[in-house]
Amino acid sequence: MHDAVVIGAGHNGLAAAIHLATRGWKVAVVEQATEPGGAVKTREVTLPGFRHDLCAMNLSMFAGSAFFAAYKHELTAHGLELVPAPNAFASAFPDGSWLGVSASLEETASRIAKISPRDAEAWRQMVAGFDTQAPHLFGLLGAEMPSLQTAKTAWKAWRAMGTGGLFDMGRMLLSTPRDFLDAHFENDKLKAMMAAWGLHLDFAPDTAGGALFPYLESMASQAFGMVIGKGGADTIIRAMTSLLKAKGGEILLGTAVDAIETDGTRATGVRLADGRTLKASRAVIANAHPKLVFGKLLPSDPARAAFDKRVAGFRAGPGTMMIHLALDSLPDWKAGPELHRFAYVHLAPDMGLMARTYAEAAAGLLPREPVLVVGQPTAVDPSRAPGGKHVLWVQVRVLPADILGDAAGTITALSWDDAKEAYAERALDLLDGYAPGIRSRILERSVFTPRDLEHENPNLIGGDNLSGSHRLDQNFLFRPVPGWSRYKTPVEKLYLCGAATWPGAGTGAGSGFMLGRKLGGK
Repeated sequence: MHDAVVIGAGHNGLAAAIHLATRGWKVAVVEQATEPGGAVKTREVTLPGFRHDLCAMNLSMFAGSAFFAAYKHELTAHGLELVPAPNAFASAFPDGSWLGVSASLEETASRIAKISPRDAEAWRQMVAGFDTQAPHLFGLLGAEMPSLQTAKTAWKAWRAMGTGGLFDMGRMLLSTPRDFLDAHFENDKLKAMMAAWGLHLDFAPDTAGGALFPYLESMASQAFGMVIGKGGADTIIRAMTSLLKAKGGEILLGTAVDAIETDGTRATGVRLADGRTLKASRAVIANAHPKLVFGKLLPSDPARAAFDKRVAGFRAGPGTMMIHLALDSLPDWKAGPELHRFAYVHLAPDMGLMARTYAEAAAGLLPREPVLVVGQPTAVDPSRAPGGKHVLWVQVRVLPADILGDAAGTITALSWDDAKEAYAERALDLLDGYAPGIRSRILERSVFTPRDLEHENPNLIGGDNLSGSHRLDQNFLFRPVPGWSRYKTPVEKLYLCGAATWPGAGTGAGSGFMLGRKLGGK
């Protein structure tokens, strides 16, 4: 008999398990894959010695999380190694120019000043304002929604910033990226550089509620830089699993859960695919997409009809393609070798293109010009590839899960298996326009379509690496469904955590840690 059984060995499930084990609970984590990590995995998918982050690469949210603050020394003792990337991200533009954010405010401001002295001053003012807003924004993201802690955070924000400051923060939380950026800056390149972050979380330039992530990522990168994992993002998973085992926790890999067992009203454990049953006296925690939990692991229940209907209507975000490249050398950026210093390079040159790409994908079309996030991890951490060689992490954002056509009219395939190589070529053609000759540097490549990503991790339904859209009606106290944002479910002793729950996607382990503290105490 266990106190708790956790379904899914992603970072949120592991965070919950570690905290409960620290509080004396007997915990088992069950994972159907043969390796833990969920969307945080590192693997040699091209050539031996080239380590590629399959999905998540940026670990800044983890490094800044409450979970890391609580367990930093123990995780470090179990092998966690993080590498700072002071030159966090940049955008390259078709005319050969670029703009980027470095942890040095003077560096960033001087770049902006070259295109707009007025915007350079506005950037400095925004950075100064972030110093005031950040504790309250991060307090909000680190609190159950809704909760007494949320109310206390709002009260502290009002005491610190006044009514006007609180209104400004609230307005930003509701604004579209375009409206927010237009209100603060005049130069289109600066606005595009920031707006590109919105597409990481299902926010096109004109989507309400989309201003927060471009603001947070831009300001946090300015204040702290970016952080990636030494040797791969899986450094956090290896440290977490080692720490959990040291605390007496059990991890069962390659073990699928067939069903969550109940006594009619309460979750009592799980039945495994091999016929075994794991009993849980205090909690079953599903670090899984709600549609998998209530559409597969639990039978329908008339008493839950309203809840189940809302879960069935939980919308996915757009799909994603990952292209992993083993390179002989870093890209020869048309914008110049300075771009080699940056962990991320966005290829999303203006908000008009971002809006068109999003609209095409939403209509089921393969976008004519995809938006690319190009990660250069070996520019920061050379240990991920053999000496002098590199890996490139290319994320193709905003794609349809199901293909209805091609916006460019050249790809006729209507399945991802058939369209895979042709669309990867389109993405590489785009990359070649910014980094001429990139194909000559490729030693090997590996492509994951949205359907490949779902096969790799069933929580990524349709290749949605967000586990559900983050638009306002599915965010904050509405995530995953209204009335059930505090990790409980209508089934007593059954709890949800993960990207589908508040505070959503990312590597911050927020939902798992908050649930662990809710059940086991702080």
